[in-house]
Amino acid sequence: MSLTLQRLLGVTAAVATGAAALLGTGASTARAAERAHCDRAEQNMWSDGASRNLTAHHCSIPSHQKRWYTVEIDTLVQKHYKGDTLDGAVDRTKTLHNRTIRCLGYTSDNGAVNWFGCPPT
Repeated sequence: MSLTLQRLLGVTAAVATGAAALLGTGASTARAAERAHCDRAEQNMWSDGASRNLTAHHCSIPSHQKRWYTVEIDTLVQKHYKGDTLDGAVDRTKTLHNRTIRCLGYTSDNGAVNWFGCPPT
């Protein structure tokens, strides 16, 4: 292979690698913009596991309609109940910070966002 052809292939590979890196950065930035963010959320915890619903406050939700939402939560408070109903006493609470949870959808009412279909993490 001639030296000119080798250099041409090298330059082409370098340009393709640089373009792929730039496109990858743009794609990850676009994905990050699609995430929902909430300052605080509460989740009920039962004897058999976590509730699949969250109540969150001070949320920013992307304008597009998706099937699944990635929700970033600054402070997640989990209430652990002694039984399997809200009538049972709270055994303890646990505060988690900087959590990411996937949820199927949401409803909003009076400033609160009720996320549903959130599989346990």
